[in-house]
Amino acid sequence: MNTIIQCQGVSQAFGSKKVLQQLDFTLQQGEVAALIGPNGAGKTTLFSILCGYLKPDSGNVLLFGHKPGSAALFGKVAALPQDAQFDPAFSIGEQLDFYGRLQGLSSKAARAETERVLALVGLSEQRQHKAGALSHGMRKRAAIAQAFIGAPQLILLDEPTAGLDPVNALQIRQLISRLSAEVSFVISSHNIFELEQLCNKVLYLEQGRLKTETNSNADSQQQYLTLQLEQDDSAAVTQALSALPGVISIEAVQQKTLLLCYQAQQNADFDLAVLQCLAANGWRYRNLTKGKTLEQKLFSSV
Repeated sequence: MNTIIQCQGVSQAFGSKKVLQQLDFTLQQGEVAALIGPNGAGKTTLFSILCGYLKPDSGNVLLFGHKPGSAALFGKVAALPQDAQFDPAFSIGEQLDFYGRLQGLSSKAARAETERVLALVGLSEQRQHKAGALSHGMRKRAAIAQAFIGAPQLILLDEPTAGLDPVNALQIRQLISRLSAEVSFVISSHNIFELEQLCNKVLYLEQGRLKTETNSNADSQQQYLTLQLEQDDSAAVTQALSALPGVISIEAVQQKTLLLCYQAQQNADFDLAVLQCLAANGWRYRNLTKGKTLEQKLFSSV
């Protein structure tokens, strides 16, 4: 498997403030990484270093085996800042054509590339429209189209669905999911639900340090189910499910949501037994998923 990003001992400070401290991580081909952390954790600074806008105070960063900003990376890496804007004086198509020309494409090739990326985000009919004539969701999708110009192999997205309505956000998630087979992504977002759907790797930053995700399933036979109930029947459901073979613990992690820990060796069909118990008692559920949610893995001591 090819290594797309390699960071070793990366640190960055602005004056006396240490923004990044000794970051070590890799991103392999085919991985979609979630970059998570509170405001001020260093996410934007890390993005800037990966893009080559900043040189770290110490440590080494390689993208496809080259330093960020190297000519060898031209056309391979793209980024979308959270607040990317279009010039209101020109049409969306004209500006995307211009970005294609900046990547070395001929006028004809740049126009064809603009048509391709606008089709990707469902904006083919808006090519001649200026940014001011588009809705917020359309402008956001046009900005994402800019990041896809030239078919880069690594795309860094900062809050790609921030401010979008559910329909537009879903379209962007579906697009990223569809392209992830051929493109590696690093996605910064505060939307845990979104990241859980899209990403298979988590980079959690806190006060400039990378917190490694702990493996709560130290025993390979110890498994988890997350059960979301339709109504708050948690107490009665917990009492009934506790009688099932293999149960280790049941914890209410939030209202209407239970985290079930069980021994798979004692009850290989535990999930089926849970569903049968719910049906027998007339309890309706919203969702039953294997394992812990991303939110539980990152922020729970369970």
